[in-house]
Amino acid sequence: MTTRTPATVITGFLGAGKTSLIRHLLANANGRRLALVINEFGELGIDAEIVKGCGIEDCVEEDVLELANGCICCTVADDFLPTIETLLDRDTPPDHIVIETSGLALPKPLVKAFGWPSVRTRVTVDGVVAVVDAPAYAAGLFAADPAAVQAEREADEALDHESPLEELLEEQLACADLVVLNKADLVDEAEMRRIGAEIGSMLRPAVKRVVAREGAVDPAVLLGLEAAAEDDLDSRPSHLDEEGEHDHDDFTTFSVELGVVDCPDTLAARIARAVAAHGILRVKGFVAVTGKDMRLLVQGVGERVRHYYDREWRAGEARRSRLVVIGETGLDEPRIREMLRAG
Repeated sequence: MTTRTPATVITGFLGAGKTSLIRHLLANANGRRLALVINEFGELGIDAEIVKGCGIEDCVEEDVLELANGCICCTVADDFLPTIETLLDRDTPPDHIVIETSGLALPKPLVKAFGWPSVRTRVTVDGVVAVVDAPAYAAGLFAADPAAVQAEREADEALDHESPLEELLEEQLACADLVVLNKADLVDEAEMRRIGAEIGSMLRPAVKRVVAREGAVDPAVLLGLEAAAEDDLDSRPSHLDEEGEHDHDDFTTFSVELGVVDCPDTLAARIARAVAAHGILRVKGFVAVTGKDMRLLVQGVGERVRHYYDREWRAGEARRSRLVVIGETGLDEPRIREMLRAG
């Protein structure tokens, strides 16, 4: 029996549903003490706030740690490893550590960090879980066939650009011990079978796939994989094995301050128009709504924009409206700001 604390790495592209998966995991922890490490891409820690505002009794803020200083796989020595050591040194350490990476993080360098001398005898990677946005994949955003990708780009201006997204997905799948095909309610059964078969061909032997809606996966499936991934790096191929390094210069992010919003649906429509016009990958943030004592959470993935009230504004908390925009380098930031702020 190992005495090392298990850790699960949850990876997946922007908007695939990693945070929804974690919320469901927390709601069904059955007394297990979970600690969360969340790596947010950009200057506003939206994902950590979503989890902290989840209203789940066992979800206490001291169990949620955020790394907002860049990609987790690029800052393992400066940020990630000290965070893990802090968790392990607590008087009551967690039963399990759950790490949500940003959509840009490559999982293999992160897994490799668990072999560092300062933590290798104290924690082990129980498993790497890759979350896939099934409808996005079905739309051709992550197709393995370059000719099919090119055909989609020629047919749709929003895809008419060279993109590293396919390579990112390959990295995530190659390192995975379990793959969650999420948002199954937005894809018909025949298409889901096709997606499952195609992704299955990119996985290592014995790696399983599960289908989910809203990230609802039984914790018994997610936790307890006992993969000891840090000891199994050679079986997890990566482009980094040849290149030795990577960068994220193909992506950019910025925040947009808004005033108090009168109508959430009108804001959602503005976001959808901006996404369609500029090929934005993700929009997310919190909004103050006229006459409402609750905070509005807004999340846009592609042209799908969702919003709901996640919690009441706290006493003394500034009721501000702020969105984070994430996309590929070259976004027309002034025009996007103008579109999102338009009354």
